[in-house]
Parts: sequence; structure tokens; C-alpha cells
Amino acid sequence: MARNEHLRHALPVLLGIALAGGFAACGVGEARLEPDPLAAATTPLPVDTATVAISDLYARYQATSNVAADGEAQVPARIDGEVIETLVEEGDRVVQGQVLARIDAKRLKLRMQEAGAVLAQRESEYRRQQQLADRGLVSRAAFESLEYEVAELRAAYDIDRLNFSYSEIRAPISGVVAARHIRPGQHVKSGDLAFRISDTSRLVAKLLLPQREFARFAAGQHAALTVDAWPGAVFDAEIVRISPTVDTASGSITATAYVDNEDGRLAPGMFGRFDIRYEKHAATLNIPAQSVVQEDGESVVYRVDNGTAHRQPVEIGIVANGRAEVLSGLADGDVVVVSGSGGLRDGSQVVALGEQRPGADRAPQATS
Repeated sequence: MARNEHLRHALPVLLGIALAGGFAACGVGEARLEPDPLAAATTPLPVDTATVAISDLYARYQATSNVAADGEAQVPARIDGEVIETLVEEGDRVVQGQVLARIDAKRLKLRMQEAGAVLAQRESEYRRQQQLADRGLVSRAAFESLEYEVAELRAAYDIDRLNFSYSEIRAPISGVVAARHIRPGQHVKSGDLAFRISDTSRLVAKLLLPQREFARFAAGQHAALTVDAWPGAVFDAEIVRISPTVDTASGSITATAYVDNEDGRLAPGMFGRFDIRYEKHAATLNIPAQSVVQEDGESVVYRVDNGTAHRQPVEIGIVANGRAEVLSGLADGDVVVVSGSGGLRDGSQVVALGEQRPGADRAPQATS
């Protein structure tokens, strides 16, 4: 009886110890679910990669400028009178010598006819006197006086005929009528502006280039021109001359570029962007420019070999079209990290998500 009583009092104590041990065991199990720092450190980092390529790269300089008509003519009225007819409107294409408008010139026509009649009469007399002079029947002095008179009358007639021809206003150059300043019924005076004609078959642009690049540019170099009016279109431009002097105010030199515009798609005054390719680096090693990072004052890439990223200092040449020329530090076929290098260290484990395919730096294709 005494023994049973003793066990009855000891049972709660034993049960408490058993429960405490169970709770402690549960605590140990939960601690094992926390991440292992060593395991986390060896988890491969996802990155995008690219293979070192060999292709042509071009050193470029980009400039902006408005294009203007290379040839432009102000067409004035050359006589006084009333405009009786206009034959062209703004935007019309004209050729050199084409009649643009007519001015009333009845008075000039009559004056020309009168001068012509007087000239014809004196020329007839001159021919008769010449026959007599050849036979020695008139003095040489009288004949020479008549000869001078006929020459004077002929000059006067030519002037009247020229003034009458000015009643037709003609195009001095071929091009497009940019402006019409006269209208039928308007009285104009000699010298009043009648039309403005622009030759838009070839446009010109003045490009400002930094003087430090003076030696890199030369006449004959080509540039790719783009304008907002024609998205995706590329027009060919050629540098035809470079100013030998430097603008002291801006510290720049001026290059003149011609743009072919036979199709008329470009208009004078358009704002354009010129991409000048002034130096070609043929068959050079290159990688995506974004794969190069700056660390401790040097250019660095991370080269991937068997899933491990290796920090690799490189020497970079020109950067063009999103690609960087590699002068030293890499070899053809090496694989480098393009994006995702922010958390990399030398020896980091990586896994490539995708690879960028290299593309040659091809010349822009001019459209026509």
C-alpha cells in the first residue's frame, strides 16, 4: 500500500520530465530548417553571357544640324508693269528657263517694233551706200558715219528687245517654287521680288566638329543621316569639305556635308542626326559594351569557365554600336558575363540563363 502511494506521487514528476524532453526535441528539429550559410554561398548566380566575337568596328562621331537647299535663287521682276498672269504655284517643280509669270509690256513691244523699223531702214541705206563706196562714188567718211549710225541703232534695238523679253519672268535655275510673292493684277516695279526657287535635289548641312578630332575627319567620308519625319530611313551624306580654321567662340571646326535628295523626301529646314564613320577597325575582337565594368580604376570583365566567373582586367579600344573593342585580356571564343555581374566576385559560381549573339558592325544602308 505504501509503495503504490509512492508511485502515485512520482508519476506527475516523471510525466513533466518526459514532456520537457519532448519540447526540447522539437526545438532542435526547428533549428535544422534554417539555411546553411555555407550552402547559400555556393549557390550559382544567374547571368547572361556572350562569346567574344571577331568583326569590323567603326569609330563614330555623331553630330546634329538642319539641312538646307544647296541652290536657291531670288527671282525679281526686271521691268515695271502690271502682272497679267502667273503660271506656277508654291511647291511646283520648274526647270531652268521656264516662264513663271508675265507682265504687261505693250508699250515695250511697240518701242521695240519702232526701233526695229528704223534699224531696217538704215540698214537698207547702209547696203546701198556700201555698193557706192565700193565703186568710189561716195566719200569714205560719209560711209563710215552711216556705219556707226547703223551699229548704234542695232544696239538700241537689242536693248528694247531685251527689255521686252523681261515681260516674261523665267526660272534662273531648276528646282521647286519655295515662295510666290506676286499675283495677277498687281503692279510691280523693277527689282521687286517675284519668286523664290530652291534646288532641293541636293541638300547641304553644316556640321560642327570638336577641334580635338580635327585629324580624324576628311573630305570624302560618309555619314548616315536620320530625320524624325522618316522613322527608320537612313539617307547617305558625304563630307565634301572641312574648314581649315577653328571657331574661337565654340572651339569647333565646320564640315560641309551634301545629302542626295533626288526623290524629294527631305525638305530644307529639317533637323537631322549625322552618324559619321571616320575610322574602321577590321576583324577586331569585341564584346557587348555593357559587359565591361569599372572596378578599382580599371576596366574589368567576368570570364566564365566551367560555371565559374573569373575577374579579368581588359584593355578597351573604341566603343561603337553597343560593342567594345578588346585590345588585350581576352581571346576569341571566351565567354563573358553581360548582365548580372553586380554581385560577382572572382571565383563565383554562375549559371548562364542566355547568350547574346554577336553581330558585325555593318554600314547603314541608305534608302532611296
